[in-house]
Amino acid sequence: MSATKSSAFSLLGLSLPQRRESLRQTRARTRPVGRRAELRPRLVLASASPRRLMLLSQVGVEPDALRPATIDETPKRAEMPRSCVTRLARAKAEAARDLIANDPDFAEAYVLAADTVVSHGRSIFGKPKNVDEAMAMLLRLSGRSHRVLTGLCLITPDDRVRLKVVETRVRFKRLSKEDMESYLASREWRGKAGGYAIQGLAGCFVQKLSGSYTNVVGLPLTEVVAMLLGEGFPIHFNWLKAGEAEPE
Repeated sequence: MSATKSSAFSLLGLSLPQRRESLRQTRARTRPVGRRAELRPRLVLASASPRRLMLLSQVGVEPDALRPATIDETPKRAEMPRSCVTRLARAKAEAARDLIANDPDFAEAYVLAADTVVSHGRSIFGKPKNVDEAMAMLLRLSGRSHRVLTGLCLITPDDRVRLKVVETRVRFKRLSKEDMESYLASREWRGKAGGYAIQGLAGCFVQKLSGSYTNVVGLPLTEVVAMLLGEGFPIHFNWLKAGEAEPE
């Protein structure tokens, strides 16, 4: 509200309208600490990606809810890849946070979001909309190195925001016409950044990889686990439970 409008309210003897506090904000303000704190906090994933769910389960993390965010993922004009994935990851996390802000079951949850793009130079390759876009991407990547960047955003129960970008360098072999046409016919490219899935058939295209493999799949596990642990989410608790369940 502008200073002029604020002054007008004062002159008229009126109080400024108060913004209603969400359930999430209320619980963050009154959140118990120490032994009274919840033993196992909840985690909401701002995605419905099977790949990201699979990767999280690999390190013993099972989100309590999925709240995929519907946002415009189109890069802005002249936007750099790092800025793009940071902006989109945060937008997804905040959209999911707003969805649960007044949900009694998840208002106090951690919210995790990620956005992955493939970059060649300054060009950003998101998910191809059709087979022609997928072919154009494969032609650009053939015989060249490219970068895979994932923006991570973690919002804590008290609405602190942690952001990180993870980069992996990947080099493709020179793809033949038959390689590309057969790959496109497999339909594996659909819904994949850069038009390929390294964990699938396209794994045989990769000559060299420098950095996190799981980042190229869609979620860099080392960095995700570090972020969660750094904010007090009990990753190791599930590891201990798994050990206890294992027969001697």
